[in-house]
Amino acid sequence: MKKLSLSLMAIFVVLALAACGQKAAETPASSAPAASTAPAAAKEVTLKVGASSVPHAEILNSLKDKMKAQGVKLEVIEFNDYVQPNVQVFEKQLDANFFQHQPYLDQYNLDKKQNLVKVVGVHIEPFGAYSQKVKAAAELKDGASVAIPNDPSNAGRALALMEKNGLIKLKDGVGIKGTVQDIVENKKKLQIKELDPAMLPRTIGEFDLALINTNYALQANLNPTKDALFIEDKNSPYVNIVVSRPDNKDSEAMQKLAKELNSADTKKFIEDKYKGAIVPAF
Repeated sequence: MKKLSLSLMAIFVVLALAACGQKAAETPASSAPAASTAPAAAKEVTLKVGASSVPHAEILNSLKDKMKAQGVKLEVIEFNDYVQPNVQVFEKQLDANFFQHQPYLDQYNLDKKQNLVKVVGVHIEPFGAYSQKVKAAAELKDGASVAIPNDPSNAGRALALMEKNGLIKLKDGVGIKGTVQDIVENKKKLQIKELDPAMLPRTIGEFDLALINTNYALQANLNPTKDALFIEDKNSPYVNIVVSRPDNKDSEAMQKLAKELNSADTKKFIEDKYKGAIVPAF
């Protein structure tokens, strides 16, 4: 009898253990900590763009929040010259730049044997002539001094504008590619001097007339539509463009920037802020 009791007890123990094992096996898998199936957050991409302070950097800075919402940190580096922004894009210190027009870029690539490319066109900055000494071009005296930009594309642009306003005459066919040597008629014997574009607003008082790029005119608190003696019309071919390298012009971040720069919001920003001094080109 005692042996039977021990045998029965052994059976109960085995059955109890078996039941526990079955219960553990039937425990739902969901009771274990679930592995995370949520996608990893997209990594923010930084886009470094070199720009002239006005208006280019201002336009770019207005887009920072929108770009951030799309996963792009827009870093704007301001420059006060027309050389380093291209140098640094070519050397991959910058992803892109925003300060120049296509004729300038074409000449730069030709001179430096580089291959920077346009990403998107944004606006036109009508080129103007300014003076602190006369109120109209007709008041310029014989031998008056005139300052123009010293880079080839903008020098040609300045001379073409002077020709259009009757101050000089250039060789037939040279158009915006003209140089001082292409002047065939200068009735007032104007003394034309070429200077670094950034210097022109600072030295305007030293000349009778200065032809100044609009971005530098705005930095000097000159209003092109009010202060210029004469100015290009809205049909100017000099659209300011974003420039990058062939290897990154089609990157996702770059194309997001291009889309925002040609958006209705950017158009309104340009029209509201610059009131005709700068014209959207899209």
